[in-house]
Amino acid sequence: MKKLFPLQHVMGYVSSLILSVVALTVLFFDMSFGMQMTVLLVCAIIQMSVQLFVFMHIGETGSKMSLYANIAYALFVGVVTVFGTLFTMIWGYQ
Repeated sequence: MKKLFPLQHVMGYVSSLILSVVALTVLFFDMSFGMQMTVLLVCAIIQMSVQLFVFMHIGETGSKMSLYANIAYALFVGVVTVFGTLFTMIWGYQ
């Protein structure tokens, strides 16, 4: 029965919820802007790593090169999408 219960996934979900609550508390406490950005950045990095390793099974592949190529491609598509949107909507593409 212990093998059937996804303890790692449940713990990943709970830690994601806790990190989201910690990030939300930045709104309610009177902190400086630098401290707010530090807390948000740390929470975002930890939550990103939890998502990658627990839910996307990033460490369970045999070929590390294809894994890193897929991550690089996803980052490229994300950057092109963000800057393409900024270019067309804000920077006055005509």
